[in-house]
Amino acid sequence: MKYPALIIDLKKIEKNTKAVLKQCEKYGISLTAVSKCYCGMLEIASAQLRGGATMIADSRVKNLKKLSKLTVEKMLIRIPMISEADDVVEYADYSMNSELETIKALSASAVKKGKIHKIIFMIDIGDLREGCLPENALNVIGEIVKLKGVRLDGIGANFGCFGGVMPEYDNLHILVELAKKIKSIYGIDLTIISGGNSFTYTTMVEGQCPKEINHFRLGDILLTGYDTRLMEMVPGAEEDAIVLLCEIVEILDKPSKPIGRIEKDAFGNIPYFEDRGIRKRAIFAVGRQDIRIEEVFPLEKGMEILGASSDHMIVDVTDHKGDLKVGSIVPFRLTYGALLAAFTSEYVEKTFI
Repeated sequence: MKYPALIIDLKKIEKNTKAVLKQCEKYGISLTAVSKCYCGMLEIASAQLRGGATMIADSRVKNLKKLSKLTVEKMLIRIPMISEADDVVEYADYSMNSELETIKALSASAVKKGKIHKIIFMIDIGDLREGCLPENALNVIGEIVKLKGVRLDGIGANFGCFGGVMPEYDNLHILVELAKKIKSIYGIDLTIISGGNSFTYTTMVEGQCPKEINHFRLGDILLTGYDTRLMEMVPGAEEDAIVLLCEIVEILDKPSKPIGRIEKDAFGNIPYFEDRGIRKRAIFAVGRQDIRIEEVFPLEKGMEILGASSDHMIVDVTDHKGDLKVGSIVPFRLTYGALLAAFTSEYVEKTFI
């Protein structure tokens, strides 16, 4: 095997999806698996479908194209570029939108292809990423319903990804009230009221999600089985469905504080080092080009990640009790940001078990 490598346990991912779905079903919420973290890999998407996901979503059309052989419906969750309208209609059954001009482009493409493309209209209720402001939504929807080739099938909102705003009963209820107005004014009974992502999963289990919310777009929680807000595993889920294996390329006793004048590092930061005397340090052949170092955690005791450059990760292994040497392979746990980077990096091998 070549390293660094992601070891992907498909049975655990299937089990984690089932565990999350079991919780969602208690509240009548359907589960769409977001594939962007793993770049639309067919093997993982298939495991999540076996686990009960009813749809696959991604933020990139290229990834949906990779998954085109799957017979389930697919959703584009990044609001589309007008320039990709034809591909969106070709490879996505649904897309999330906030701009009327983009929806018009999707309409034109759908008419040309003889298709009906389903629209989830995004509402910005505080996080200030994508979405129409609630007070303007009904006017825009009035224009959407006039278009051919597209159908308003739902509304949705995003939380936590830009502004850090968390979903709560009150802001989620804005979606519920808007759905009622859409039905009253336009006679449309929306099939999807999408309450958000893994952040909203926590709101649900805390009993703060309005009963009318019926859809989540879930990514990393299906892979890791870990609720990042509650900082605990989902009941019935298993840890370490995905592990990063890295190889040691140097292991030497060295001073703990660099010698010489310290200025900005390669990434524009001024690092700080505590003088702890001579320490045993291992260098692993992986770096910031492959992973988000702040979200990497050793699975073996007695290791402390000190930092990384683009291609080298430096780890203090002084307190490690094992027999480490050049060529030793060591496992690490990754959270969302590091998983996203590692899957995206062509320099990280992907191995299924």
